[in-house]
Order: sequence, then C-alpha cells, then structure tokens
Amino acid sequence: MSGKANWSFSAKKIKPGFYELHLTAEVEQGWNIYSQFTPKGGPLPTSITFNPNDNVLLGGKAKEVGMMRVKHEDVFGVDVHYFNGKVDFVQVIKLKVVKPDVVKGKINYMTCDKSQCITSEVEFSIPIK
Repeated sequence: MSGKANWSFSAKKIKPGFYELHLTAEVEQGWNIYSQFTPKGGPLPTSITFNPNDNVLLGGKAKEVGMMRVKHEDVFGVDVHYFNGKVDFVQVIKLKVVKPDVVKGKINYMTCDKSQCITSEVEFSIPIK
C-alpha cells in the first residue's frame, strides 16, 4: 500500500474509439485522499498527469466518483474536499487510430489521518484493447 492508498487501473470501452480509464484508490480506514479540486492553500490536491501519446485525446479533466466530503480545516483556513474509503478517477479518452495502445502517466496525491500526512506518487500503465 503506497501512502495509505491502494491503486488499481483499468480501461472500459464505451463506444468504438472511446474509453473510460479508471484510476481507483482504496484508502486505508482512518485516512483521507484529497480531491483534484481542493482549493489553493489547502492540502495537496490529487494530480493526474498523462504521458504524451499522439494517438490519445483526453476528454477534459478526470471526473471523481465517490462520496466527496467537504470540511473546513482551520489549519489551512479553507474548505477541504476529500474522500475516504474509495474514489474512482474516471478519464474519458479517444483514440485517433483505433488499435491496441497503452496509456501511461502518474498520480501525485496526499493522504492524511488525524495526526500526519503523506505525499506519494504512483505510476500507471493501462492497456487499451
């Protein structure tokens, strides 16, 4: 388990040439992971970076599927957006040429419990068939 989050990665075809990439974090009980949309000044937001691939078009920013919680944190002075348990970051992509490919990248994220925070990075490689 990296940074108190266990990651899994998969691709789901939604129609010819279009796929959903699922980057799923299962966060250890008592820990939180932060939204991509956590306000500036707060904890490190989750950041997904895709390696350049001339065959892949990204459909905007990944959507977050899970129970987002919002709580004002005096330490940061902002409303913090976070998940505990499980969150699925879903990125829609389009292949310019429909053929097997692979999408690679990395996720930078922070997990915190009541007494500490850990920043981590995980790389991914998702085959597209």
